[in-house]
Amino acid sequence: MSTVGSGAETVNRINVKPDLEEAPVPDGSLSLPARLYLLAWDTTRDELTDTTHVDHLVRAGALTELARRGLLLDDDGIATPADLDSDTGDAVLDGLLELVRESRPHHWHSWVPLHARVTLDAVREQLAADGYLRAEKRRALGVFPTVEYALERVAVVDALRAEARRILEGPVPVAEVSDRDAAVVTLAAAAELRTLMSRDERGRYKDRLADLAERSGAAGPVTRKAGEELRAALTRAAAPAGA
Repeated sequence: MSTVGSGAETVNRINVKPDLEEAPVPDGSLSLPARLYLLAWDTTRDELTDTTHVDHLVRAGALTELARRGLLLDDDGIATPADLDSDTGDAVLDGLLELVRESRPHHWHSWVPLHARVTLDAVREQLAADGYLRAEKRRALGVFPTVEYALERVAVVDALRAEARRILEGPVPVAEVSDRDAAVVTLAAAAELRTLMSRDERGRYKDRLADLAERSGAAGPVTRKAGEELRAALTRAAAPAGA
């Protein structure tokens, strides 16, 4: 760790796993919330494309992952833990699962914004620990601790985006797309993630996205119901004020 700056603001740069090569990630090695967070990075500007709604997108990805793994069930629209002691071994997912267990019942869509920053922060910490991000600890005015993140593995994000674009555009038949990959693209589309597609493209690929949405629920009725509610919540969050 090195310390940079003086006076009112001090920056501690934390270099995490500097020997990692920037290479495409093997399929399935990143959780849904981690993939969606990385897809939100604009690698041409080295910044997140929309810091307002990325937390909602990441939370929706985590909820989808838990539903796919059978750890969250659907009880008449309520996201319900399957039991009280199962876990995934993933700190981000297990943190959210514990939060759902300890909270009063909520619909799937209600969980998208509810304490979403907790899941976002957990994803960032996880990606920094794994070398995808660089964490910089700051003290504003020399008092208040904050952490800012920068992208370390640009090639990984570019590879993830290229794969998501391939799924969006075809010509791969929807039936050959995994339900997990379909979930990534349709959640990103619902959130109007500009690093993946423009608003015009969302209209152009409307039919393809509808087919991918259906495919994303292939794991069963729980993932289908959860997907519908989560995409609707993201669409509402992304809509212009007063729309």
